[in-house]
Amino acid sequence: MNTAPGGEPFSPMVHVNVASPAGGYTVGNASFFRYIVRLAEIGLPLRVGDREALDMLAAIPHAFFDDDEISGIGWRIVPAMGIDDWPVLESTPQRLRIAFETARRVLWEHAVPVGVSAREIVAIEEELDKVLNVLKRAEDAGVPVNVSYVG
Repeated sequence: MNTAPGGEPFSPMVHVNVASPAGGYTVGNASFFRYIVRLAEIGLPLRVGDREALDMLAAIPHAFFDDDEISGIGWRIVPAMGIDDWPVLESTPQRLRIAFETARRVLWEHAVPVGVSAREIVAIEEELDKVLNVLKRAEDAGVPVNVSYVG
């Protein structure tokens, strides 16, 4: 990993976009991406339901890659429809909320072996609260949510 001035770890910026007709939010925190969106890739021993939730988050597509149309329980990847569009993971807000809450719980349960710092957990928690608020607004409005990322 590179270091920033002062010797602190430096991670490339990654933006996770969570959006619906009821509102949206962009998470600009590399730790959120690494320890929430990509938590499934760390290789933790997980229960089947936890694995399904984390696999859904790991399926969130990069905005500039062409992904095939794939799906899972309660979600699907919608490919880009044109040159000014990008692929997104589409899901119900309830299903995404369960996935994000599962990732939060798994991260807390495995914080030491994962190697997440206290500072990173605080930042991740703040971002999760904002994402969950977006999902609540979408759930109240009865609309689906789209998620993608760009780095």
